Amino acid sequence: MKYYAVFLKMQDAELSQKFRPEHLAYLDKRRAEGAIFANGRFVDGAGGLVIYKAENEQQVEEMVKQDPYIIEGARSYEIHEWEIVIA
Repeated sequence: MKYYAVFLKMQDAELSQKFRPEHLAYLDKRRAEGAIFANGRFVDGAGGLVIYKAENEQQVEEMVKQDPYIIEGARSYEIHEWEIVIA
């Protein structure tokens, strides 16, 4: 299993607010499936970050494209493979 950091860049603050409940429900579903390691939003309004666990980037992209934020155009995304370092 690999980790992938997905930056959800703010595109439309109004749409982000509108679809936040659906986005959070989506994250809860993925977390229950074991596909999310962590998530959070940037306090400066730039967007948020979701750390996915998956076999490959293609799996992550398929999941990200199901996120209501992406479907509704509230956010764009960047996927980066992430090497976790335990402190």
